[in-house]
Amino acid sequence: MARILLIEDSPTDTAVLTQLLERNGHQVLASGSAEDGIVACKREKPDLVMMDVVLPGMNGFQATRALSRDADTSAIPVLIVSTKGMDTDKAWGMRQGAKDYIVKPPREDELIARINALLGG
Repeated sequence: MARILLIEDSPTDTAVLTQLLERNGHQVLASGSAEDGIVACKREKPDLVMMDVVLPGMNGFQATRALSRDADTSAIPVLIVSTKGMDTDKAWGMRQGAKDYIVKPPREDELIARINALLGG
């Protein structure tokens, strides 16, 4: 079981993704903004961060860059989960330090497979 920090501002997406992750044995911590997510990530040291891109204030790309460049959090893989599905979005997300990028809504089996790969499972 992994501890996953979900940074997502949509209550609906948060609920759906939390159910999906918990159904697959993971523990979910949720944060509604990038700024809160960064603080939570430093405090909780989750095994993985699932990051939305479109967030109030700081966006997910900026937050991913902040986490990947901070010595405290750089070892924690970031999986971007976003409606922004263009190749340029994916490439930019990876350049900010994300380890993977999946377009919403993710298929459960694909999302879990990607999470397991990132966790070395």
